[in-house]
Amino acid sequence: MRKSYKFRLYPTKEQEIVLVKTLDVCRYIYNEFLADRRNAYDRCNQGLTTFDQITQVKYLEFNTEVFSQIKQDVLRRLGKSFDAFFRRCKSDETPGYPRFKGKDRYNSFTYPQSGFKIEGTKLKLSTNSTER
Repeated sequence: MRKSYKFRLYPTKEQEIVLVKTLDVCRYIYNEFLADRRNAYDRCNQGLTTFDQITQVKYLEFNTEVFSQIKQDVLRRLGKSFDAFFRRCKSDETPGYPRFKGKDRYNSFTYPQSGFKIEGTKLKLSTNSTER
């Protein structure tokens, strides 16, 4: 059974800076790996899988700035957008190739399994892979 929770956050200025930085890193990862997929197809005529890209994410220079599962989920989100693109191509719909995301077009991130804790009315989020 899958559960999903949405929280209304009231962050302090410092917390808001951390959240915005997390969104910026997620958007950067999305755009970089979208460019990787496009380049791999254009240059080598082969596609990259989500798993291929997840194994590459650990080599990024800002590896500890964001919790590891958030980075992996960004790549799963990119994989889903390509799956939907190819599904639409096969069914003769208007495909709509996945787009690069600007600041106003990437506004969420996900903790898929762990990295968060609810203590009373407080939500504690891990910010990097060394914190739990």
